[in-house]
Amino acid sequence: MLKRSDKGWRIRIMAAIAGLSLLAAPAAPVNAGPKSFAYLDDGRTYVPLRLLGEYAGASVSWHPEEQRVVLRKDGGEIVLHVGRTEAVVDGRAVPLDAPPFVRDGVTYVPLRFAGRALGLEIEWRQDAGAVRAVRGDGEMRLPAVPVGSIRKDAPPVVHETREFQVDGRRVKAQMITISLMDPRVELDVVVAKDEVGRTEELGAMAERHGAAVAINGAFFDAYTESDYKKPYGWLLNDGEVLSRGDTFRRATFIYDRNHLAEIAEGLDMPDLIRAGGIDGAVQAGPRLVRNGRVDLDVEGEGFTDPKILSMSGARSALGITRDHRLILVTVPAATIPELAEIMLQAGAWQAMNLDGGASSGLYYNGRYLTKPGRLLSNALIVKLEP
Repeated sequence: MLKRSDKGWRIRIMAAIAGLSLLAAPAAPVNAGPKSFAYLDDGRTYVPLRLLGEYAGASVSWHPEEQRVVLRKDGGEIVLHVGRTEAVVDGRAVPLDAPPFVRDGVTYVPLRFAGRALGLEIEWRQDAGAVRAVRGDGEMRLPAVPVGSIRKDAPPVVHETREFQVDGRRVKAQMITISLMDPRVELDVVVAKDEVGRTEELGAMAERHGAAVAINGAFFDAYTESDYKKPYGWLLNDGEVLSRGDTFRRATFIYDRNHLAEIAEGLDMPDLIRAGGIDGAVQAGPRLVRNGRVDLDVEGEGFTDPKILSMSGARSALGITRDHRLILVTVPAATIPELAEIMLQAGAWQAMNLDGGASSGLYYNGRYLTKPGRLLSNALIVKLEP
């Protein structure tokens, strides 16, 4: 995410979070418009030239009549033409392993050339399906998607009722899949009545925010007689910390402005926030799936309640696929190991449990697919832009 600092333009993995006393408040991001990502095609990775150029401290100019891009940095000049497998670097012809191309008004160039020409250390993050570019003490990550996978004629949100075979029985699940890279999709973390500590119907939260989808989020103190129902763990939205979870190791769903989503460990959150760029977060746990395999450490995440350790009950979960889709699932009855297997069968590369029991709820297109048995403290919602 681009931000202004005393040293000039820089991109960090995360944007600093306003309102968190131990952290500096961020300035407005430069690229706060459409999502940015890398493309995968024919075994190659392509990155947006202007974004990486600005990150590396270069000026970038586009000459549409000639289909030409010019980068200037530290007195040097790089010239590329769309469709040509040759660049001119400081007057010398340099071969490219693939030609630049333009898509949706953005010029993309081969990753290897971009890193070499701009002096960036670039690596592939397989766990997150993202390109990581490093310059000095700052870094930028871009989700990578196959060319042609983002289609405006395809629905960004899909609902289905599925049956999963676990431990010799069939479990019926409500499942919603969201294309996170689709420009129409926007995620938000919301709290009841827009005030931390309140409770509200899940459907009311969704309707007030114009959400197409809503699922219950973090655990909260549902049984206190107090009017204040404290949420447990980290909740962030639009870079603002709504609730802290400093003492919890528990799994935390995080995403940045580009909707590059991951599952982090709760104890890492202060450092991740300080590094900058987290747009939203929901902490719950336990983690269910890591890198395409069931990965459970329920007690290690600090859970002691038999409802989590051993009992079967209504569950909610979220998963992230390798191609940057978000899977939201509710089931009427499952143990945590069974839920992990369900999420793996659903296609999750990473997955975690959300609050469950009477809190388990899923709302879609104005109706409940799973109706919670209580008022809720918070929710993860999906809005669709025109």
